[in-house]
Amino acid sequence: MKTILEKFGDINLLNVNILNLEVNFLKNSLEILRVTSRISNDAFLDAGIIQGGLSLISNLLEQGVSVDEANLQLSRLIIKSNVLMETYPELDSMLESMR
Repeated sequence: MKTILEKFGDINLLNVNILNLEVNFLKNSLEILRVTSRISNDAFLDAGIIQGGLSLISNLLEQGVSVDEANLQLSRLIIKSNVLMETYPELDSMLESMR
């Protein structure tokens, strides 16, 4: 999760198409990890918050929301991701290994 969110550190350079690709990657990867029992249902559901947050940011950008609002949403998502990584420290490397 941390690695995915780091890609979007500068919201001014954010491309909605790339963001949508990451949302789909996250969705598919989390599902595979859950189905193969590499992550628990709890980890799957908790990580879904990040996936949903990225999807929200994508939708906001498509609707022409201000960069400040998008940055605020991204900041909140980063905080949630940091908490998630404390709970599931292996999740980031598991996701990145699926690229």
